[in-house]
Amino acid sequence: MKKTLLFSTMGLAALLTAFIPAHQSKPVTDPSPRQTGKWTTDKPHTNVKFSVSHLVISDVEGTFKSVDGTMETSKADFSDAKINFTAEVNSISTDNDMRDNHLKSDDFFNAAKFPQIKFVSTSFTPLGDNKYKLVGNLTIRDVTKPVTFDVKYGGTISAMGATHAGFKATTTIDRFDYNLKWNKATEAGGMIVGKDVDITVNVDFKKS
Repeated sequence: MKKTLLFSTMGLAALLTAFIPAHQSKPVTDPSPRQTGKWTTDKPHTNVKFSVSHLVISDVEGTFKSVDGTMETSKADFSDAKINFTAEVNSISTDNDMRDNHLKSDDFFNAAKFPQIKFVSTSFTPLGDNKYKLVGNLTIRDVTKPVTFDVKYGGTISAMGATHAGFKATTTIDRFDYNLKWNKATEAGGMIVGKDVDITVNVDFKKS
């Protein structure tokens, strides 16, 4: 009789456990306090990449190797984040020295007169599912225009003695809007360099 009662009690306990929601059976740690405050870019893990069509039929890709930025937020979901970025024009690389020097000339960026590309945010709006809309002003050469980035939040983690937050932001700009107007026509009539430039920013922000 005692054995029967023992097994019945164990069976009831197992049945009740199976119906308890998983989120109630495990303690939840709220990471919010670690996400607010000031963040700076972890430079070895942050880059700005771009891609533009070449001869209509293919793409040329490049990167700015020297990028710096900050993010300040008082909300755990980053919804009030203020984000600033600068990229050094002289750090541009397309794996071709002749092309890189041309890009640094006045035909394009004019690195001597305008050494930095700058971005200053005006809003950072959560869209759900770790997605955001980042709006701000992008300055290239002496032209400043509003631009919108689609952003994917990769998560926040404590590693290597610091707290890191990862983001990937993408947008497309018309280079003619920023006086990057050099071009020549191909024999078929298309442009050697396309007007639309795809930009991807991969950033690792480190908590200050």
